[in-house]
Amino acid sequence: MKLSLLKLLSLAALVCLIGCGGGDDDNPADNKDNNSTNNGGNNNGGGVTYESVDLGGLKWMKKNLNIEAANSWCYGGDAANCATYGRLYTWEAAKTVCPTGWRLPSKQEWGNLVTAAGGSGTAGRKLKSKNGWESNGNGTDDYGFSAMPGGYRDNNGDFYNLGGNGYWWTDTEDCDGEANYREMYYDIDKVDVKCNTKRFGLSVRCVQ
Repeated sequence: MKLSLLKLLSLAALVCLIGCGGGDDDNPADNKDNNSTNNGGNNNGGGVTYESVDLGGLKWMKKNLNIEAANSWCYGGDAANCATYGRLYTWEAAKTVCPTGWRLPSKQEWGNLVTAAGGSGTAGRKLKSKNGWESNGNGTDDYGFSAMPGGYRDNNGDFYNLGGNGYWWTDTEDCDGEANYREMYYDIDKVDVKCNTKRFGLSVRCVQ
C-alpha cells in the first residue's frame, strides 16, 4: 500500500523528534560540576580545622591536642577526659603528633607566650580557661588561649591532678637528658618552667 505524501511527512517529523535532539548537553543533570573538594592539604590536619589565637608571635591552638597516637592516653582511660582536656603524650610522641603545618613549640616560644600574657607571675590567670579548674581556680582567659588542666600520667601508668594542674611539653631537651615543660595551677596565677622524664604523659599545644 502506497503511503500518501501527508503521511510520509508526518512520519519524517516523528523520526526527527525522537532522534534529532540536542544531545547530553541539553540535560542539566549531565552538566553538574563533578570536581570534589579535597579537605586535606596543609595546615588543617587532614580536613580538621583547628581554631588558633595569635600570641607571642605565633599561632597557638586554642585547645589541648586530642589526636590518638602511640604512647598517648586519655586521663584514667576515660574518653570523656580526652574530649574535655585533650590527650596526654610522651615527649617523643608529642614531637611528631601535631597535624601537618603545625609543630610542638620550643622552650623559648613558650617563654614568649608567657611574656606576652604579662609575665610568669600572673600569666596563668590570663591564660587559663574560665571553667574546668578545681576549687574555682579558673582564669580570665583574656586571649582565648583557654588552658585546661589535663593532669599527667607517670612512668607507672598512674594519673594525677586532673582539674588541678596543666602540664605542656616543649620540644626542648633540658636538665641533662630530660625535657622541658610548662605548668599552670588551679590555686596560683604563675606559669612555671620545669623539666621531667620524657616518658611522662603531658598535654600538647601545637603552633604555626
